[in-house]
Amino acid sequence: MAVTLSESAANHIQKFLAKRGRGIGLRLGVRTTGCSGLAYKLEYADEALAEDHQFVSHGVTVLVDPKSLPYLDGTELDFTREGLNEGFKFNNPREKDKCGCGESFRV
Repeated sequence: MAVTLSESAANHIQKFLAKRGRGIGLRLGVRTTGCSGLAYKLEYADEALAEDHQFVSHGVTVLVDPKSLPYLDGTELDFTREGLNEGFKFNNPREKDKCGCGESFRV
């Protein structure tokens, strides 16, 4: 089981953590919501919880709670820029469908 970051995502996260002045990495998870059932959640982590699964990708620690891991296993988080827009993109091989607005997904 693994969750990884692209080099672009890792660079962006490292820069943000340095600017923020604290944090050990990134916490990824899922929550129930939206028309397709699940939505990604992403936040900077200041500490690891005992139950967290920890992965290191391009030097960045990624924390995932045990309930979210079955939905995120194999996912790569990328950071993309398209014109004036930039943001994180989840490349999740378990994703079967997305809602029209792209806010939620189904596995």
